[in-house]
Amino acid sequence: MEIVLIIISFLFVILGIVGSFIPIIPSPISGWFGLLILNQVSFLEAQYYFLAITFAIAISVFILDYFIPSIGAKKFGGSNAGVIGSTIGLVIGIFLFGPIGILFGSFFGALIGELTVNINNMRIALLAAIGTLIGYLGGVLLKLSVSLFFLVEFFKIVISNWNEII
Repeated sequence: MEIVLIIISFLFVILGIVGSFIPIIPSPISGWFGLLILNQVSFLEAQYYFLAITFAIAISVFILDYFIPSIGAKKFGGSNAGVIGSTIGLVIGIFLFGPIGILFGSFFGALIGELTVNINNMRIALLAAIGTLIGYLGGVLLKLSVSLFFLVEFFKIVISNWNEII
């Protein structure tokens, strides 16, 4: 049963990394659940303080991720239509073009979203789409860094308790 918990924990941590790129998956929270499940293994000493701090980080990043693309769009003169278009374009881009669709879908979705608001001004729509893309990439980097931190912590815990596992 302990090995099953470790495997499930690992899958949640990996889901957190994958979720850094896919907006449907709450990546930092998924990775944190991986750490929580790992701490349920009977021979590991539960680290409540560590779990509380990482939970606060995961929730903070999860909430902040909703604002970062908007901040990027606003800095470049964009609107919420660009942010919504970026998210829709990202999802469509992933399904149509795979990983490269993340960037292109996000950018063109933001551009189309901005053109619905700024139909007469391609320059403003283009700048706003760039700002939205920069904001989106900033959010991805933030989520990815937290998720990779959770992965490193997972391996530190597993490696330090390797004798009990096998």
